[in-house]
Amino acid sequence: MDTVLTIAQIQTFLPHRYPFLLVDRVVEIAPGQRIVGLKNVTINEPFFQGHFPGMPVMPGVLQIEAMAQTGGLLLLNQIAEPEKKLLLFAGIDEVKFRRPVVPGDTLHIAMTLLRFKGKVARLRGDISVEGQAVSEAVITSVLVDRDSLTTS
Repeated sequence: MDTVLTIAQIQTFLPHRYPFLLVDRVVEIAPGQRIVGLKNVTINEPFFQGHFPGMPVMPGVLQIEAMAQTGGLLLLNQIAEPEKKLLLFAGIDEVKFRRPVVPGDTLHIAMTLLRFKGKVARLRGDISVEGQAVSEAVITSVLVDRDSLTTS
């Protein structure tokens, strides 16, 4: 598979960094429609220390986060000045987990844009490993200006 976005390019769009950046590369983009990202899951992931000792399984919430980040890349890749915007996670529906994700798996994270109106987007996410369905969800995100968020 050819790389469409490298990790360096991904980091220009997403603010996430280790250990919370959950997309290693993008192998397909159909602007305004669909994106496919990859995440290589290794035993060195910090979450495996406690989830679960002796039986490492990637937490489902992190699979959902990988979907949200991949979907964010699709949306940010189609707007002007993406470096000035952030996508915030706003909701989740129709979540299903079909099989565990374990060290050695490569997640194929496919996100399809269902709707993007105003600042609100809905995307369908499907994660698979070697062609087997792992998890799925419909995610809602809201586009905001980075400057509008402040920390104290």
